[in-house]
Amino acid sequence: MGSKAEAFLKPWCPFCGMDVGKPTEGQQRKLREFPLGVCECGAVYVAEATGHNIGAAMVECLVSACNDQWDLAWELIPEDDYLTGTLENYDEVTHQIVPKRNLDGRAVRGVLYFVRLHREMAELVKRYEHKLAAGVAEQGGPAGAVPEVAPAIEPARDPKRKKRRADKQVVKELAQRLDIDALVDLYFDDRKVLRYLQRLLYEPQQGARYQIAWVLGQVCGRVATREPGPVADLLHRLFEACSDSAASSWGMVETIGSIIAARPDIYGAFTRHLFNFMGDPGTREAVLWGLGEIAATRPELIRKTPFYSLFPVLNHSDPVLRGLTLRLLGRIAAKEAGLQIMGLQRDDTSVTIYEQGAPVTITVAELSAQATSNIHKEAVNGE
Repeated sequence: MGSKAEAFLKPWCPFCGMDVGKPTEGQQRKLREFPLGVCECGAVYVAEATGHNIGAAMVECLVSACNDQWDLAWELIPEDDYLTGTLENYDEVTHQIVPKRNLDGRAVRGVLYFVRLHREMAELVKRYEHKLAAGVAEQGGPAGAVPEVAPAIEPARDPKRKKRRADKQVVKELAQRLDIDALVDLYFDDRKVLRYLQRLLYEPQQGARYQIAWVLGQVCGRVATREPGPVADLLHRLFEACSDSAASSWGMVETIGSIIAARPDIYGAFTRHLFNFMGDPGTREAVLWGLGEIAATRPELIRKTPFYSLFPVLNHSDPVLRGLTLRLLGRIAAKEAGLQIMGLQRDDTSVTIYEQGAPVTITVAELSAQATSNIHKEAVNGE
């Protein structure tokens, strides 16, 4: 352990006193992710490089200590359930504490924020995780869910191959043909494929946007088996564009949902941020569609969000919104809204919903019947 009298100090755990390693980026990329580390004593810590975003770092550190169980994290009480500690003047570049707050003319303002759960709470988190895993294994997951199977890792391309350059027109033609294999191959030759696909979202025809969103999700799902970083960067760009009031968000919210649905094991933490766009009438339909895509592969991710706030949409004047909400709630077997769902079984309004990039015409009543059936299946399986 480094001497605390040295000019530059090696960071240490405030709970056990042991030196701690440099925080690293986690496997799951999040919307506002801080480098994270774990001490030998079980304390979790995150690095905030600027010293201006401590609140977000505190939240992420606590949630990470709870194994990303947000609901549990909000229930914990400081001191009673966990302890916190802070190391200031942290330099993320050199992984040192710099008391003088200046290193070679560069200001050092970083903070290492620590959270350590009390033993009882740490054991509770572990039991919760084991119970959740056992429950999913025994019941096969909620009714209607597709069993989660990690996609096969994309085979390594021959380094001696003649690489092709991506062309906007070629990418457009491949996307229109739904040729996912060719697009993935082209990506490993030229990384600009993702940007060219993103540009195709600026399409006035709604059906074309849904098709591109689905294609992007499929391509990213396969690319992420080898290179998850560029896909996470794309997600960040999409969120930033959706939040920019001066920019068009055509197809972007749908694409976010499609990418998360393709690789929820890596990007599942982005799910809750989709709810930020429910208040905008221009993106409400896209949010419901995207959440429905995620629900088809990982319904528990939706259940970890405030999905009950969507119940009033079942009474919306727009039949498409009613239909998408039924599709979503059915896929997570939301028995909490069972009576409201059954109340729409006489709504014969036809709506168009896009599945795998293709339009499907169905009535609200049929979607209500499907959702009710899923709820009943879940009730039988769960007894």
